[in-house]
Amino acid sequence: LITQPGVNGSNCLSRNESDGGLSASSSGVSTALASVLIFTIVVDILGNVLVILSVYRNKKLRNAGNIFVVSLSVADLVVALYPYPLVLTAIFHNDWTMGDLHCQASGFIMGLSVIGSIFNITAIAINRYCYICHSLHYDRLYSLRNTCCYLGLTWLLTALATVPNFFVGSLQYDPRIYSCTFAQTVSSYYTISVVIIHFLIPLLVVSYCYMRIWVLVIQVKHRVKPEQRTKLKPSDVRNFLTMFMVFVLFAVCWAPLNLIGLAVAINPVKVAPNIPEWLFVTSYFMAYFNSCLNAIIYGLLNQNFRKEYKTILLALCVPRLLLMETSRCATEGLKSKPSPAATNNNVAEINV
Repeated sequence: LITQPGVNGSNCLSRNESDGGLSASSSGVSTALASVLIFTIVVDILGNVLVILSVYRNKKLRNAGNIFVVSLSVADLVVALYPYPLVLTAIFHNDWTMGDLHCQASGFIMGLSVIGSIFNITAIAINRYCYICHSLHYDRLYSLRNTCCYLGLTWLLTALATVPNFFVGSLQYDPRIYSCTFAQTVSSYYTISVVIIHFLIPLLVVSYCYMRIWVLVIQVKHRVKPEQRTKLKPSDVRNFLTMFMVFVLFAVCWAPLNLIGLAVAINPVKVAPNIPEWLFVTSYFMAYFNSCLNAIIYGLLNQNFRKEYKTILLALCVPRLLLMETSRCATEGLKSKPSPAATNNNVAEINV
């Protein structure tokens, strides 16, 4: 979310900002940035639509935990539908030609997506922590009603965290990255608050949750007596690893940009002139690229998602197969419906 390592916010529309390391106006750089963005948009839209359809079609994937997975996909999807195409247009025109309204709107939606992503990743980590480490209370904590409330709270906090940009005037166009985005030099105190509240604190919460899960997994693995074993299925561990990878990739993609912004905000006069432009542009497009990675991770590491991906993609070529597969799944679901006694003995499982 952190951009614009200039010395002041008033020069954000200037085309003379460059330290000689990278000229964002050069045709070679523009072509490279456009190529990365086009690839990101295509994979983002295709991948996240597949995630949403997979959860909708597969009963094994329709559970409390995956509500936040779908919410995360929506956060990734919206930037590919509006802000990214505007950035691509700016690259092609070598300038922002869409007016101030689209500039402010695209910057706001970009902020919603980024903050919504980290807040949803945090919600997913808390969900996994409760499911694995506090399984006896999980069904009560994550009833349908409670889960919907948690989801609503996640997006409410996201909106509240994004709205202050309009009052601070921090959504500005940066010609180096062809984007209307957060300019951290408008207010050092506000920038530091953004990095701490919107990035560092959520990462600490997620790290704590996953550390506790790792400790439990290791303890279960090394216990010898079966009666001492916690009920932890292999699928639970695989699902945890999937979401852990989503967290790691988000942190890797967004950490450089946030750390640059934090350093510049702490000492803008000394730090800003020493930030190579190529480093800033690269870190920003790394952050862009993250929006298309989650769907790929689900497909690579989760069998249920991978199976649904194949079915849906095949149906694009032969639409009749999608209808046949849906009918077959519905029939099998009726035939394999468990008895009430068996249902009561089952342990709730999240098949992410």
